[in-house]
Amino acid sequence: MLILTRKVGESIAIGDDVKITLVSTKGGHVRIGIDAPKTVAISRTELSVDADAVAKNDAGGEES
Repeated sequence: MLILTRKVGESIAIGDDVKITLVSTKGGHVRIGIDAPKTVAISRTELSVDADAVAKNDAGGEES
């Protein structure tokens, strides 16, 4: 994992098409902006983990 330090308004480029900008910080929260082509899927990992747990539970599996 690459860890970078950014100030508000500074950006990180990923490849030629994706740019992540630190928009603001407040308390323990950070707001980021992501500029990417519509063909790039962007999702919050905690949502996919929750969806996986629900699907597993609905299928009769046990949540771990």
